Amino acid sequence: MPFDVTTARTLPARAKVTGRAVGPDDDLDALDLGASAVWLAARGFEGEPGQVQVLPAQQGRTVVLLGVGGAEQADRSAVLTRAAAALAKQAKGAAHVATDLAAHGDPDQPAEAAVRSVVEGFGLGAYRFTEHKGKGSPDDKPETERLTVVGAGTGAKARQAAELGLAVVAGVSLARDLVNEPGGSLTPTAFAARARSMARTAGLRVEVWGRKEITSRKLGGLLGVNRGSEQPPAFVKLTYTPKGRASGHLALVGKGITFDAGGLSIKTGTGMMTMKCDMGGAAAVIGAMSALRAAGARAKVTAFIPMTDNMLGGDATRPGDVLTIRNGKTVEVLNTDAEGRLILADALSLASEAKPDAIVDLATLTGACMVALGGRIAGLMGTNDALVDQVKDAAERGGERVWELPLPADYAKGLESHVADFRNIGTGPYGGAMVAGLFLKEFVAEGMPWAHLDIAGPAFSDTADGELPKGGTGFGVRSLVELARTFTPPAA
Repeated sequence: MPFDVTTARTLPARAKVTGRAVGPDDDLDALDLGASAVWLAARGFEGEPGQVQVLPAQQGRTVVLLGVGGAEQADRSAVLTRAAAALAKQAKGAAHVATDLAAHGDPDQPAEAAVRSVVEGFGLGAYRFTEHKGKGSPDDKPETERLTVVGAGTGAKARQAAELGLAVVAGVSLARDLVNEPGGSLTPTAFAARARSMARTAGLRVEVWGRKEITSRKLGGLLGVNRGSEQPPAFVKLTYTPKGRASGHLALVGKGITFDAGGLSIKTGTGMMTMKCDMGGAAAVIGAMSALRAAGARAKVTAFIPMTDNMLGGDATRPGDVLTIRNGKTVEVLNTDAEGRLILADALSLASEAKPDAIVDLATLTGACMVALGGRIAGLMGTNDALVDQVKDAAERGGERVWELPLPADYAKGLESHVADFRNIGTGPYGGAMVAGLFLKEFVAEGMPWAHLDIAGPAFSDTADGELPKGGTGFGVRSLVELARTFTPPAA
């Protein structure tokens, strides 16, 4: 979904669709919009955030009014992003689109920040997954070729902001494509191939391990989950090295369950319907890694991505089986549907061995996190306050919502096993997100700063909302790119 971005001082007359930002205090008659204040009021348009009004086309050109609220409106970046996404939806099929949204950015932020918000919002709102749709579908329309952004100057900083926005859009779109691809075609082998292809394009170093290498590295969690599958597992390691001196070394870990049937602890039919999204953490990591060079990330970043599906073959791991993880700790598997933490345990162990300055993992891990925070907010847990704060700040800048949850030490008692070092589920029905976090903590090296993002809710959406489409959302990409751009090693 590539499109060119140009910056200009005035709106071009030849754009097929023009998006005009309007606030409740604007004199609509003085703006020469082609519609009177009375006409707009009769249709309920008052310039409030989220409001959209399409004006009757004139000479083959369309004007879309986009509400942005008044000067007191908080979080201008989010308002501009959503407004630009709304414009993209109205502009389907238009080759050239222009907007003055960037003139309404946060006055306390650099002017070019508004350019990035508009470009990201437009690109994310324009996203379509058409891989398996035929001609004549509602999405079978030409894509926008050019977006002209007016209101934040035409200098180098504005152009750099636009390029950063485009890089993030490309990374999020890649993550969405991966999540939306059916689990029957995005097998671990195919997933690893997509990661390898991306790495070559993005200038990353890549290693892909098959079953032989996974076995020799004693990744018992990954092998145990894979036992019920006819598809071989894969493990992908990606490395981004910035130009010049790195600000630090950040390790990313992403859960890559390409389809989760639950194993022998089988899910219900309804519970399986969206389980192609169970690799949303891995998709987010891959999407973010693809954008780091274009985004000028300062940190060295290494990604560790285990990949398998979780099926019910004749030799599938049985409840009660014991697996040995890479770091030598053993796990009694009492629910094979709590599989993501098993493959993450291996990856976290490997990431710890690389001795980075910090580790951040992303996983569609627990339904319990969705019960606590709903479908739009990720749960954030960690062992280092400075790292957790960096992740929070990065998520806020990236326009993604996270909420910190605790890791109560006494909750870990529920993970005690009488036959192994740990059991893979707790003993009670409550606090499942935190118990899963405590489990993962056991596979991070002592003293290593670590943060965990449970993205079970926001990785997949049943409805379109603002810049988020129905299906895979690419949640986490924007946060990770921001984190890598500004990463500072936290004190252990």
